[in-house]
Amino acid sequence: MPEGTRRVALVTGGCGGIGAAICRRLAADGLLVAVVDRPGAPVGEIAAQLKGAGHIGIEADVLQEAAAETAFTEVERRLGPVSVLVTAAGILLLRPDGSRNPIAETSLEEWQQTLDINARGTFLFCRAYARRVTEPREGGRVVTVGSVAAQLGGYRSSSSYIASKAAVLGFTKGLARELATFGVTANSVAPGLIDAPMLRLSLDPADDAKAAAGIPLGRIGTPEDVAGAVSYLVSPDASYVTGNTIDVNGGYRMQ
Repeated sequence: MPEGTRRVALVTGGCGGIGAAICRRLAADGLLVAVVDRPGAPVGEIAAQLKGAGHIGIEADVLQEAAAETAFTEVERRLGPVSVLVTAAGILLLRPDGSRNPIAETSLEEWQQTLDINARGTFLFCRAYARRVTEPREGGRVVTVGSVAAQLGGYRSSSSYIASKAAVLGFTKGLARELATFGVTANSVAPGLIDAPMLRLSLDPADDAKAAAGIPLGRIGTPEDVAGAVSYLVSPDASYVTGNTIDVNGGYRMQ
């Protein structure tokens, strides 16, 4: 990559709590960021708030095969080839009181919607990226967003969410093996309890201290904690790290 060239990063779910933090961090690191999120999401507003100039917002439904291809084409047209892909789009469906449906009461619709957004959406954007990597790509990075729920069974998460994130973690290993030929790395981050809108579906802030008591570092994580891990994975320092999962959970799960 020519000296002084800014790498381009495409971030799905870029308007969410964790996704927006990732966009902010990558922009602060000097990357050009394409904020991608569902139609109607404030992608332009988020892009305009990022450090530096040239960032853009793109609306795309991660469920749609054509949308992934169109998003990449639009970003390439406006910013150049995508070096970094981060798939942060995700959903967790819970009952109105914040509890999860047991498997016996999980509808096929809930199961399918969760798998579609979390796993299928990740696949479609990763495939669109892989289709464009036909020769060695310096600085090429893919980071998918898994979850500690996939590793521990997810005390607050539904079975469909657990399954979808487990699929993401496994898929990323396969992607890493295929992209390694081109010098591109693919890794996952697995957030634990992170103070983002998804966590607040099941955890009242008044109960934070109780939840944090089970975390060795003694606190709920922040979206910036996750963004820091992503920043490392897309950096030159992580050029020999691929097919791995970085746990961002304060010690909630150790291996």
